[in-house]
Amino acid sequence: MKHTISVLVENHYGAFNRVATMFSGKGFNIHSISIGETEIPEISRMTIVTEGEDKIIEQVVKQLNRLIDTIKVIDLTGQYRIERELALITVFYQKGTRIEITNISNIFRGNVVDINNKTITLEITGPPDKIDAVINVLEPYGIKEMARSGTVALKRGEQLKQDKKESVL
Repeated sequence: MKHTISVLVENHYGAFNRVATMFSGKGFNIHSISIGETEIPEISRMTIVTEGEDKIIEQVVKQLNRLIDTIKVIDLTGQYRIERELALITVFYQKGTRIEITNISNIFRGNVVDINNKTITLEITGPPDKIDAVINVLEPYGIKEMARSGTVALKRGEQLKQDKKESVL
């Protein structure tokens, strides 16, 4: 089962390396990882998508909590959350297919960000399933190259309010 783990770490040199080393040392594969500053510049949020049985992921969360720079670890799997990903996809086109590809982009609420005589580059954002779907639809046209940002995720707002109430009590 895929798990989405949110890790708040101190924004220090080596924090990412310690997390990546912990995963590789335990033999876990990281499907995606996204890192960036939070609303507090001294803190970064890592969103890690990995796969494993629940008991193994519990051990991963415990190991992450033991790392020096770790502030908080949350397994977002099974919780109400918002997930987004960005994909840049360059697709080959021919005379009659440029409009089709543009229409596909519009259906997925994407943007054309570059075009030349042979290729068109689309920017698509949304949940990972949406990115997978647009890739599936574009594959017959011939994908030249693609870059995906990896998943970023946060708990949904109502759940955050409940968590704050519980921490006060």
